[in-house]
Amino acid sequence: MNYKIDNLQYCNWSRDVFKINREAGLDAVHVTIVYHEDYDELLAEIKKWEVYFKENSDLIFLGKSFKDIEKARLEKKTAIFFGFQNCSPIEDDINLVEKIHDLGCRFMQLTYNNQSLLATGCYEKIDSGVTNFGKEVIKEMNRVGIVVDMSHSAEKSTFDAIEYSEKPIAITHANPFFWHDAKRNKSNTLLKTLGESGGMLGLSLYPHHLKGNSNCTLESFCEMVAKTAEIINVKNIGVGSDLCLNQPDSVVEWMRNGTWSKNTNYGEGSKNKSGFPKQPKWFQDARGFSNLEQGLKKIGFSDGEINGILGNNWYNFYKKI
Repeated sequence: MNYKIDNLQYCNWSRDVFKINREAGLDAVHVTIVYHEDYDELLAEIKKWEVYFKENSDLIFLGKSFKDIEKARLEKKTAIFFGFQNCSPIEDDINLVEKIHDLGCRFMQLTYNNQSLLATGCYEKIDSGVTNFGKEVIKEMNRVGIVVDMSHSAEKSTFDAIEYSEKPIAITHANPFFWHDAKRNKSNTLLKTLGESGGMLGLSLYPHHLKGNSNCTLESFCEMVAKTAEIINVKNIGVGSDLCLNQPDSVVEWMRNGTWSKNTNYGEGSKNKSGFPKQPKWFQDARGFSNLEQGLKKIGFSDGEINGILGNNWYNFYKKI
């Protein structure tokens, strides 16, 4: 059986968005529910999701393991897997790692752009690597079943995470640096090491990560996928679109600044282009998976390889959590 999985979205959630994901045939979506929130604020976010699940039970349910991806396919629904783009909900208490797992968290980034208590973010000038606390948290994440996500982390910290983690890690939403030199994109050496360790790369469709930004072509993207498959085995490649569908620009300001700065940080944007960038025409929302399928086929991928990239590879990775 073939599955379709988008392993990173942060949309302005509504029934319409859940319907779009179903129209796209998505069996599972890893959703960001935390950027800078602490533990108590996380609990408030989970209450919102409890309402979403109740009011949209015909479309979505909370996923906790690969078996829920199978269930979603059979019931024609989308399994929602919770993830954090920062480690802020565990504060400075390692005991909270098990608690967030019990609440449904299955992916957690050690950093979001900046230095955290666990590791260094990709926007810092000095990458000191994974901290002592970070090592202990990785060990605990491995124990309870939360994937170490290094999408927004600096390079040394990511190499450290691969070394310290007993289970494969993930970079859920990023692209190769050779294709587009965004701070968040990853080097060939890192991608090769990630693949050799059994980790997963989720290719991002967020315009700031794309060559040509909003004007990126489907052909260019698929050519990048083919070259990436020469560095990291195609079985270690999936999609993590980083879709922020229908989000107001105030949200991207929160993502970039949180509560840590009084100065405006434009991140990968600029003063003149401070809001969310427009999606490429061929990937306006998750229904763009069909365009990806056609583009990958045209570039020369086999049906098996395409099915892997569009979902089966993530499904197999979920079995390792």
